[in-house]
Order: sequence, then structure tokens, then C-alpha cells
Amino acid sequence: MRDTATGTPFPGTGAAAVTGVSLDASVTTRCRRRVHLDHDPAVADAPRALPDPSLEQRRADAREHRDRIGELVGAAHRDLWATVPGDAPARERAEATAVAVAAGAGLIWNAQLPRDRAGGRRGGAELLVRVPGGGYVPVLVVRHRVTDPGQGARTSPLLEPFPGRARHDPTRKVRSQPRDLLRLAHLTRMLGAAGWAPPADVAAAASGGVVGMDGDVVVWHDLSAEHWPGGRSTMAEYDARFADRVTVAVAAATGGPALALPSRVTECRRCPWWPTCEAELADGQDVSLVVRGESATALRTADVLTVSQLAAMDPTQEPPVPLPGMAFADTVVLARAWLRGLSVVRRVPSVPVTRADVEVDVDMESFGEAGAYMWGVLLSHPGGARPGDEPAGYRAFATWEPVPTDDEARSFAEFWTWITGVRDAAHASGRTFAAYCYNEQAENRWLLGSAERFAGKPGIPPIAEVQAFIDADSWVDLFAVVNEWFLCAHGKGLKRIAPAAGFAWRDPEAGGENSMRWYRDAVALDGGTPDPLQRTRLLEYNEDDVGATRALREWMTSPAIQDVPLATEL
Repeated sequence: MRDTATGTPFPGTGAAAVTGVSLDASVTTRCRRRVHLDHDPAVADAPRALPDPSLEQRRADAREHRDRIGELVGAAHRDLWATVPGDAPARERAEATAVAVAAGAGLIWNAQLPRDRAGGRRGGAELLVRVPGGGYVPVLVVRHRVTDPGQGARTSPLLEPFPGRARHDPTRKVRSQPRDLLRLAHLTRMLGAAGWAPPADVAAAASGGVVGMDGDVVVWHDLSAEHWPGGRSTMAEYDARFADRVTVAVAAATGGPALALPSRVTECRRCPWWPTCEAELADGQDVSLVVRGESATALRTADVLTVSQLAAMDPTQEPPVPLPGMAFADTVVLARAWLRGLSVVRRVPSVPVTRADVEVDVDMESFGEAGAYMWGVLLSHPGGARPGDEPAGYRAFATWEPVPTDDEARSFAEFWTWITGVRDAAHASGRTFAAYCYNEQAENRWLLGSAERFAGKPGIPPIAEVQAFIDADSWVDLFAVVNEWFLCAHGKGLKRIAPAAGFAWRDPEAGGENSMRWYRDAVALDGGTPDPLQRTRLLEYNEDDVGATRALREWMTSPAIQDVPLATEL
């Protein structure tokens, strides 16, 4: 999105009440243009993207996680526990929550807070915790990680979800999760509006807790602490963001001028309004189609509004304004490539890619943060196979027990034994070895994470051994190669780049999000019988991913790369 300078003042709490605008906490981390479209009756029939196939899956996983946490905490505190029916209408849930508050319940599960009509707020908390001195603080239950190894976090045991029990945790540091903090602030404001917040002089007055994916502790946050940019507290950051989103929503709901115009940002990939915004951006050749985020904003301040305007500029000159994160010459070349329909442009005549006598392409499949259920490999012998070599081709090391499971240890150990065996055999015979992946962040995370989680189990390597594998020059991240030596007008994902090398996936629905849906059926996460056809589909998808990786590196080191235009030619 991008701002429009309308000079419209903030409508204040009265405008939200009069217009009926009611926002939940998600708007504080959401594109402002989406907030506008969500509340503009004039675009009610505008085209929208098809539902994200993984969204319902993520919601179901989150519900299961919340239910498990609620059962554990509720069983430990039956005398304090009050449960609000989770499937009742919002109004009935709010009434049930009010009854529990009036009764002084110590812990209220599935709480729905009364709608703050003056402030334009709505929302609920997984848990409300009554604190000494009166009033309640919110606790969220989320299905993502909220800490990392380290120190500095304040935690209490899961079964002691009280801010007074929080202590310095020497083994954990807080993982930055702005959406959690801003939701806690949103609920804190709602508790205040309902008259349910602790008195200001109570120690826990501006605090909230979060139970993460590990589900073993509550991480407590001081919402008055000044750790946001500019020294702002979470409450101050929330107040500024929420006031802005109310302004945008009220203007949209009342037919006022749009306070945010479309601009391509990362969030666009999963926004239901992207077809509407994309059509408008393409119609005007908006500059954000080539450069996103802060760079597009900076160019607009210099009246560079379209791709054509950017393409017409001299890349050897100084930029009209400083551009964060991207060289000005690159932005001009990208604009010219976009206008010519080119997906990739070379920076250099010859692309340097590590090649070896024995090569292995690797692709890991994980199910969210629950676990890595498959390690796929594609073995090649460019230097020629020798007697005793592993046969060339694809194979997968998988577990079909729903993750997380200890069977992951078996599949990971088999993968690790195989790939290091291939490496060691190559070296023993005087040949070079290289292994390739596309964007090593995911593979490295699960390589190290698996070694840590399953330490001591058969075949599991020491973490230091895994780290040495990752640090070696023979572990090659082809995404880094693409990022350094190519300019990509339509994105750098494997499924964007591999077609330039002539590769196509067999499954027209191939993609990370869809694969998670297939996995649910493959292991019968939702009950019933595991679907063998979906297992086959996942294996073929993984085989195509490693095939795409091989095709990409072979293309980059073949004469065909000369057909890709050089940046200097544009």
C-alpha cells in the first residue's frame, strides 16, 4: 500500500462508533490498503484470490494446539478454571466471559471481550489470568516459536500461568514476534475499556503472556518496555498503528478518499485482494511491480511512478533519491527487463557455479514447524561412475508417521549416513564432491535442529559435524548464486527461476503450501486412512524439486546461459 496525502484528520473514537467500524488486532500488522478494501463497500464484488489451501490447515493445527494447552492448564487448576464455549456466537461468548469475570474466576479460557464500540476494537484471548490486586491480563496460545536458545526471557511454567511466577530464564531469549506483542496490547486496551484491567499501580498492569509452539512455558512481556524503534513501548506502538488503521477503515466505510493506494509488498503474495491490486498496478505500470517496499516509496518521492519512467533513466547516473537495499543501476535494468518480458538477466558473462565429480541435489520437506518428514536426494556422476558407487538417480528418506515423531530420527539418520557416505567415498577415490540446495536457510535449520533434537539416537551425528558440513565449500546454495549473479524481474523462487532453465514440474499444483495439504492426507492427520496417492504425489513433488535444482545449475554452466541477456546489454 501507499499513503495518499489527504489531510484527513484522525476521526477519533466517535467516528469508529458512528460508522460501526470494528477491527481486531491483525490490522496492526496488515497492509493499510487491505484494511481499506476490507471496509470499502464499493469493491465488495471485486475479484479476489482463491482461498489459500493451507490456511484452513494452519487454523486446524492452531486449534489442536490451543485445545491441548487448555486441557493441560485446566486440569491443573480446576478450582480456578472457567471455560467459555468456543463454538458459540461472539455475543454469547462475551456474555459468558462477563459472567466468569463477575464471579472472580482465576483463569478464563476462550475469553471473548466485550466489543469496544467507542474504540472500534473487537477480539478475544485464549486465556485471561486474574492477578492479585484485581483485574485480568491476557495470555495468548500460538503455534509458532516464541523463544530461541539464549537468555533474557521471563517465563513461568506452563502449569503456573501467573505473571507473579515469572522468573529470568537462563536458557531462553525472546524471539521477536511483533504480531503477538501488538495483539497483547490490543487486548490490554479492550480490558481497560471493559473495566477488567488491573489497576495502574498493580505490577502486572501492562503485561501479557504467550505460550508458543513448544507449549512448556509462558513467556511474559512488559508492554510498557521501550524496545521498539525510536524508544517506543509496545503500547505506544500499538496505539499509533491502531489509530492509523481506524482512520483508513472509517474513510473507506464512509466513502471518503482512500488513505492507502496499492503497492506491491511481501504481504501481497497471500492477500485475497491481490488480483484487484495487481490489475490496478499493471494498468498503470506501477513502479512497485519492479522494486518493492521502501525502494518504491523512495522513487515515488522523486516522481518516478511507473516502470517506464524508471526504465528510461540513466543507470550510470546518481539515483534521484537514496534507495535502500538495491543499487540504482539494478533497478533500471530490472525495469527494462520487465518491459521486455524477461524473467532473468545475467550480471556477468560467465556464471561461477561450483561443480564436482560427484554431485547431490538435496531438498527437505517439512510440515510447518512440526518436523522434517522427508529428505530427497538426486545423485549424479558428472565425472563418471565407478564400480561400487551408489547408483545415480533420485531417492527419498521419509517418515510417514505424523510429525513430530521419533521416527524422524530414523529417516534423518539414514539420509545423513547416505550423503556423508557418498561424500567420503568420492574423497577416498580422489574425486571432488558437492551437494546443492536452493535457499539453504530451511535445510540448514532442519539439519542442525534434527541433530539437536535427536542427539544420542542411532545414526544421529554430533551438531559440530553437521555444522562442518554446512560450512564446507562443498555445500552450495544455488539461491545465493542466483541472488549474486542474476537480476530477476519476477522473483527469485525456484519455481520462478527453474522454468528459465527449461524445467517444468509434473504437478500443476506443485508448491510448498499445497504440499502441506497433501501431507495431511498422506498421514491422515484429520483422521481416517492415510492416502497412498498423496504420498506418491509428495515423493514426485520432492523429486521434481531436486530435479529443478540440478537443471538450474547445469543450465547456468552450459552454453545455453549465453542466450540470457547481460545487464550491460539492457
